Amino acid sequence: MSEAPRTRLFFALWPPVGVRDALAAAAVKAQAQCAGRTTPAAKLHVTLFFVGEIERARLGALQTCAAAVRAERFALDMEVLGYWRHNRIVWAGARQCPPALDSLVSQLTANLALEGIAGEDRRFVPHVTLVRSARCAPKDTSLDAPPWEVPAFTLVESVRAGGGVRYDVLARWPLTPPL
Repeated sequence: MSEAPRTRLFFALWPPVGVRDALAAAAVKAQAQCAGRTTPAAKLHVTLFFVGEIERARLGALQTCAAAVRAERFALDMEVLGYWRHNRIVWAGARQCPPALDSLVSQLTANLALEGIAGEDRRFVPHVTLVRSARCAPKDTSLDAPPWEVPAFTLVESVRAGGGVRYDVLARWPLTPPL
């Protein structure tokens, strides 16, 4: 963790190795069709809430907000490839947001709002960014990734390093087994 007075943070889900590898392969295939820059496999994730730049002194309050979330584990089936023309992103996503994921994001957003941290004013769409600066949509819109069993969510710091950015997981909160 960096010691600067401010830091850039987000809450996320990190895929297990099999899912990550399938997403990375889909990114390479999409990049071959659409050009652009693939997201490195180690950085593939679903952003739950983008905090942005914040004073490091508020880190404890963010962790308290996350610890108060009570959500069940869930499966996230990444089975669709899409393209957002406005920001030229090829993404992988689910056909539907699992109710437990929706609950997780809603609780986290509400808890952070109590700390004065506002979320984006749009509906949450679970997705993984595969390719940035893509010229077009991929030809195939289906994705064959293994089921993603989600046991936890994380708080991640985005750290500028060596001309790029690395992601450091600062904390992790387990989700409860379904009843």
